[in-house]
Amino acid sequence: MNIERVDLNLLIYLDVLLREKNVTRAAENLGITQPAMSNILKRLRAVFEDPLLIRSSEGMTPTERALALQPRLREAIDGLNQIFESQEDFRPRSSSRVFRIMAADYAEATLIPALAKAMRTESPSVVLDFLTPSDVTYRDMELGKVDMAINRFTDIPQSFHQVTVWKDSFSCLVHRDSPMAENFTLKAYLESQHIWVSKTGMGVGFGMSPDQAGGLGWIDQALGRLGKKRKIAIFTRHYQMPALLAENADLIATLPTRVAKLQLNNPRLVLREPPFHIPEFELKMAWSPLLHHNAPHRWLRQLILFTARQLIEREEEEARASPARPVVPVLPPLDRD
Repeated sequence: MNIERVDLNLLIYLDVLLREKNVTRAAENLGITQPAMSNILKRLRAVFEDPLLIRSSEGMTPTERALALQPRLREAIDGLNQIFESQEDFRPRSSSRVFRIMAADYAEATLIPALAKAMRTESPSVVLDFLTPSDVTYRDMELGKVDMAINRFTDIPQSFHQVTVWKDSFSCLVHRDSPMAENFTLKAYLESQHIWVSKTGMGVGFGMSPDQAGGLGWIDQALGRLGKKRKIAIFTRHYQMPALLAENADLIATLPTRVAKLQLNNPRLVLREPPFHIPEFELKMAWSPLLHHNAPHRWLRQLILFTARQLIEREEEEARASPARPVVPVLPPLDRD
């Protein structure tokens, strides 16, 4: 085998596959999709001319060749890590690096305040530059001009690494004096006027129309599966707007639960569960393969996941203290690179 013809990144993927003995878990660990991980396993089998992992009643079982490779592989990767880590020693306390993060409005309202606080504690000289989805293209990310995107992605290049930060459900904000506050049925929901809020895609956005029901997002798609359609009176791209607009007694704002819960102390608003099923969504962070092994970038990813985990644990504590408050206790996988 000619090493010049082999993608050495395959060795890292093989190391994780042999450790996890599971394609899905290996993909989560590496921040790539399960189909991408399956394709990598096919490439590895071709390179080594061996199945490497075989399905059995106990899951995926390494072949004799794979078992022989594993300790040598681990030793080689550890040696390479020492070479690169010695050249790129990142010290958060003294670093003045600038991190450019594309964060959707949802992430800015829920995650970013806690992240900024953690950053000021862990690395007070680091500079954070937050960009909106309209400021950034996938090409910018591919070139490493933007460190990371934190968003609800519906479509993203397969080459990007990504990991789930958390999952969230939807809740409704209703004026306390509205008749719907005590009779929040599907019929009442459909007869009311609604505030639509979303901006998840990359690039410059365009105007919306109530006739676009099928393309308006999770909420309207969920209604569409029931053969229903809501009456949208106001379109906005900012999650802070509905809290103000919903103070009109004839309006309903259906929002991600973590955004809606920011209004728990607003005496004029109440939270209600939607009167129909809306699937949960995932907040993810994604980054270019160019930055995957960058030491400062790895530190940033770990800090983001740690911050998210702390917020989730705080939600769980509040839920135990006040069981009536909704909470989404879903812990994201750790980014173990």
